Amino acid sequence: MAKGEGAESGSAAGLLPTGILQAGERPAQKEPKKKKQLSICNKLCYAVGGAPYQVTGCALGFFLQIYLLDVAQVNPFPASIILFVGRAWDAFTDPLVGFCISKSSWTRLGRLMPWIIFSTPLAIITYFLIWFVPDFPQGQELWYLLFYCLFETLVTCFHVPYSALTMFISTEQSERDSATAYRMTVEVLGTVLGTAIQGQIVGQANAPCLQYLNGSAVASESANRTYSTTSLRETQNAYLLAAGVIASIYVICAVILTLGVREQREPYETQQAEPMSFFRGLRQVMSHGPYIKLIAGFLFTSLAFMLVEGNFALFCTYTLGFRNEFQNLLLAIMLSATFTIPIWQWFLTRFGKKTAVYVGISSAVPFLILVALMESNLIVTYVVAIAAGISVAAAFLLPWSMLPDVIDDFHLKQPHSHGTEPIFFSFYVFFTKFASGVSLGISTLSLDFAGYKTRGCSQPASVKFTLKMLVTMAPIVLILLGLLLFKLYPIDEEKRRQNKKALQALRDEASSSGYSDTDSTELASIL
Repeated sequence: MAKGEGAESGSAAGLLPTGILQAGERPAQKEPKKKKQLSICNKLCYAVGGAPYQVTGCALGFFLQIYLLDVAQVNPFPASIILFVGRAWDAFTDPLVGFCISKSSWTRLGRLMPWIIFSTPLAIITYFLIWFVPDFPQGQELWYLLFYCLFETLVTCFHVPYSALTMFISTEQSERDSATAYRMTVEVLGTVLGTAIQGQIVGQANAPCLQYLNGSAVASESANRTYSTTSLRETQNAYLLAAGVIASIYVICAVILTLGVREQREPYETQQAEPMSFFRGLRQVMSHGPYIKLIAGFLFTSLAFMLVEGNFALFCTYTLGFRNEFQNLLLAIMLSATFTIPIWQWFLTRFGKKTAVYVGISSAVPFLILVALMESNLIVTYVVAIAAGISVAAAFLLPWSMLPDVIDDFHLKQPHSHGTEPIFFSFYVFFTKFASGVSLGISTLSLDFAGYKTRGCSQPASVKFTLKMLVTMAPIVLILLGLLLFKLYPIDEEKRRQNKKALQALRDEASSSGYSDTDSTELASIL
């Protein structure tokens, strides 16, 4: 056995502070507090908080590219700049918000909840403005870039503290896993809502396409110039209507989360003298081996699914020829994912999380190969979409189920390092978003090089081939690379059980050392 492997799989008892190991020498101790389980209502309120990010993210991920190209009529090159800079800025704001949260003090609302409450009103305003077409065509690119970046900043102020909230809703690993399963189910339902609302509303008002003759665009025979202008305006209004509905869902979910969830502080955290500095915490987090291996694996697999997400609407419209069906295909994928989330939760509990990663994510590969090889067939495409949803469910659930295990492992190896949870979550999202921004920018730019025609009724063969490669072969390569990296991830089920016992001993020691639960309850209560 290699030296590093032996260190990681060693006895959890060796990681505990000396005070815990010598607890038996003390004359008397209080009995450990009875474990408080989360109610189903608590879990549902927590889970609902994940919907806003997924509803808006799904609408932007699936529809922003085609909206910029065919509705706002932004040229492919500036559109690629908007998509890349927006995602890159979104990635940058994650560690920035994580840094600010780590400096936040506990209040009566908690440490994380104020960020969620105060970012929500501004986020829904900027989201609505993303889908508004301004009357000044010369400054459209700047308009979309500005409000896209503003919205991503504000939704990050919602999502990073919400993600870190996983570690503060319960001290029990099993309760957090259960709450995460609830959350993933609701988040997939959020993608279904985003797909259904955006797709069905927008799908009722498709703008007429343009035929390109000798390099110039003319309206198709079925639409004269007046009808073309009117229909384009109707499509723009449909996008605004969908944005208004989604913004309303955002507000409702934020209110339910705020009223139904209470943050809990770890008993041993309150005994620390002073919080760790952000940069010291960052150095410790980025030197934690299991974390680096986990985010490296999920980086590639997430990129694969994001490539499919970003190009799927164009792929269905132009490569497969299903201009009026792509929103229904998206809905089929997301409904399939929603119904299979509980199955994957049972699977990872029964067979372990690493096994679930290999089985769940690799199951997408055969269907991507089938899409690459088959001719355009609507029935077969629906079958493939439903089957692909099974793999999408695994990709949704597993990263957020495994990150708390890594944080628990870190807390055992660094028992005096607290307040690092936002760093773990924000930098995982940072790497994923930055890479997805690069991939989306490059994919849109490659469409420009291939000769993409804005609002075209059809596209050149080079564009269709490029879309097929972006939706099938590139994701397959990324998935295989990610699964190879997962071989290096050291936290298996045996390691998780050891960590759970050691953490419980740490909590019992803190509770028996005179920790007052009343103070924590007062700090974490919700007004």
